[in-house]
Amino acid sequence: MILVADSGSSKTDWLLNTTPEESISFKTAGLNPYFLTEKEIAKIIQEQAPDMVAHADEVTEIYFFGAGCSSPDRHEIVSNAISQLFNKAFISVDSDLLGCAYATCGQEKGICCVMGTGSNISYFDGENIHDGQHGLGFVLGDEGSGTWFGKAMITDFLYGNMPADISHRFDKAYGLNKEIVIKNVYQKPNANTYLASFSKFVSEIKTSPYGQELLERGLLEFIESNIKSYPEYQRYKCHFVGSIAYFFAEELTALCQQQGVKTGKIIKQPIHDLMAFILKRNGL
Repeated sequence: MILVADSGSSKTDWLLNTTPEESISFKTAGLNPYFLTEKEIAKIIQEQAPDMVAHADEVTEIYFFGAGCSSPDRHEIVSNAISQLFNKAFISVDSDLLGCAYATCGQEKGICCVMGTGSNISYFDGENIHDGQHGLGFVLGDEGSGTWFGKAMITDFLYGNMPADISHRFDKAYGLNKEIVIKNVYQKPNANTYLASFSKFVSEIKTSPYGQELLERGLLEFIESNIKSYPEYQRYKCHFVGSIAYFFAEELTALCQQQGVKTGKIIKQPIHDLMAFILKRNGL
């Protein structure tokens, strides 16, 4: 059996290929090695996907693509955690950007964007991704991500810069104050996931002038800061993966067209496309 994982900071999608035609899906929390230790990752998998771990003796290959897995030491954290539970399997750990490239570009050249809880981008040459200057995380980067939108709305709400009617709806939905926000952002773990949880509110207000301006500002910031940083961005299709790109695909596509960006695939979850690519690459 082959097990494939696509992990962001919020959640991890797992797909276990039981036969050439059938697969079983599992979900766990996000397994970002920047925020979690080896022990914590193993515990999350074991507690949240026990039915998956029950197949450990049958799993021969595991391909894990995750946020925060861009360096050898982070690969090792995840690999060691998984090997505690699947000690008979070959384990490969790579970045979520490579998974994004496999799921969208296949073996063609293109630009791959992640726009979910966080955001990132890379150029894929048909075989390998090329690291850029992005992926700075939610404090310094993550333009156009769920975290970016959550942070923008919370700031506007606390500063009193939201229109009164929207501020009332936001307050009714979340009941925030300065103390609650500071505690969750500065004193609790996973501040990025906390901030991104508010991005759902953008869907509720996107027809309002405030919502339209906010959405356009966030998406344009990603296009300007990330996509246009590649001098030859107009030569390649630009593919998108993640909930923000997926749920605001219409607005994103329109802005890309205005900015001379050629859009390719826009998918919410790459896991099924990723499994299909790996099976095909492995001749299965």
